[in-house]
Amino acid sequence: MGYLFIFLTVFFTVYGQLVFKWRMQLKGAIPEGSFFNKIYFIMTAYLDFWIISGFAAAFLASMCWAATLTKFELSYAYPFTSLSFVLVFFAGVFLFNEEFNWYKVVGLVFIILGVIITAKF
Repeated sequence: MGYLFIFLTVFFTVYGQLVFKWRMQLKGAIPEGSFFNKIYFIMTAYLDFWIISGFAAAFLASMCWAATLTKFELSYAYPFTSLSFVLVFFAGVFLFNEEFNWYKVVGLVFIILGVIITAKF
């Protein structure tokens, strides 16, 4: 059950990040102008259903993380959360046409190796 909680933590974290990117990309850049224009922009973004679902996902990820910590030591479980970097990178490339380069892939390989090494020892 502990590994399910880790998986759900990563899943909800990734979901939230992808939804935030998608919706904010549609809204565009924060407008120039007065402080109140910027606040209005942010507040309308926060009232978007999908953005709210991203916040809900963050809350669910926190709940799953708390459950994870009842099953594993922190030093064992925490490295698994870095798998969200890997998933967000590939989702960003495929869903948002973000830059793919081999330097990033090498970095991700190191993250994966770090998770494997930490999990084994």
